[in-house]
Amino acid sequence: MAVSCGTGPSTASQKSGGQGSGGSGGSSGSINNVNHIVIMMQENRSFDHYFGHLGVYRAAQGVGQASDIDGTPSNVSFKTFDGSPNVSPVHMITMCSPDLTSNWLETHGTINLRNWTQVMNNPPMDGAAYMQGGFCAHSGCFDTSGLRAMGYYTEADIPFYYWAATQFATSNRWFSAAPARTQINRMYLLAATSQGHVEPNSSTNVWNVTAKTIFESLQDAGVTWKVYVTNFDPSNPASGSYMNAFYKFTPQHLANFVDAKTFATDAQNGTLPQVALIESGYESGQDEHPLNNLQVGAAYAETFVSALMKSPNWKDTVFFLTFDEFGGFYDHVPPMATVNPDGIQPIDIPAGAPSGDFTITGLRVPLIVISPFTKQHFVSNTAADFTAMLKFIETRFNLQPLTKRDGMQMDMTEFFDWSAPNLGSTNPPAQQTDGKCYYTSAP
Repeated sequence: MAVSCGTGPSTASQKSGGQGSGGSGGSSGSINNVNHIVIMMQENRSFDHYFGHLGVYRAAQGVGQASDIDGTPSNVSFKTFDGSPNVSPVHMITMCSPDLTSNWLETHGTINLRNWTQVMNNPPMDGAAYMQGGFCAHSGCFDTSGLRAMGYYTEADIPFYYWAATQFATSNRWFSAAPARTQINRMYLLAATSQGHVEPNSSTNVWNVTAKTIFESLQDAGVTWKVYVTNFDPSNPASGSYMNAFYKFTPQHLANFVDAKTFATDAQNGTLPQVALIESGYESGQDEHPLNNLQVGAAYAETFVSALMKSPNWKDTVFFLTFDEFGGFYDHVPPMATVNPDGIQPIDIPAGAPSGDFTITGLRVPLIVISPFTKQHFVSNTAADFTAMLKFIETRFNLQPLTKRDGMQMDMTEFFDWSAPNLGSTNPPAQQTDGKCYYTSAP
């Protein structure tokens, strides 16, 4: 069971269908009804940044109260880096922004600006603007106040995500796995550990990692799997995947790495593997990294969901859509207490950065659980990090946990009703991609 840092809105689970129990999660069947599990993880967005106003949208749709979503507080005002007046959350006009930082040091400062070592026991979550303003000052961008870190979007900007999180399910307490950058968190997605790393290798961006991955567990159990790679190079099939860090296993299974364009064909043919990972367009602007137009990334994610919904595989698939870390954007909920996955302590903390022991998560990130089996309009308040998706896979296919981290997560069956109440929910709104990008002004 995950260690919760808070229960969230007291009415959310009641208004959103309640909690599941054990492996049933609802009537008429079990987790064995699921024959395909798909994970797509986009880049660098916090919960408040994307879904801080989701509760208002849900209420307008008549599916609950605004308080069902633990969204952005209305009275937030934070210190800037350059000494300009305090900044508060602001609706972003631009669909892009100059890069932000989620390094180990800056993430700890984001959690507690005045005491970077005190990141549990209700830290103030008050450093987003200051840390990102400082990063901008040192990297040469215009926003030395840090205002862009306080930016947010609404259903007017990302209608597909707002619809999907409302029609299907989301969570008030879903966290990235570590208070660190993309590379570290994606190691947790694949292996439930970063084997002590808190920073990527400066020359290669990844490392040679020896930990067992979820795909190795699936291979050993005879469960079919594929990695759908957006920036696919047939001469080096795994080069567009973070699995290329696992140098012992991956080269032996390159046939499992395929062009992401084949996902729709596989779905239409009813031949999706039992477990699939979609690696987004990290080199082609489709991953929702802040430098890229987020609407393009959201529309790209929608293409996979729409292809699935139109296919014979839809009837027995679960599609998890989430984000690898907070990307430097504000979120008001403190990290979750958790367990060190494998007893390995941090091995590459930069000089001057706070120490740590992998016993807190990163910040909250969005989660959308899309499936015919998803409870309609469900909001979870069970604290978990995204290695819970590994726990779901392990529960479904009777696999052992990779580490203590995925072993202690919820199994996510609370999200589901096996009578498939969302089977006919297959008409998502089109995600527009015509929003403008401004790199020299905010918001």
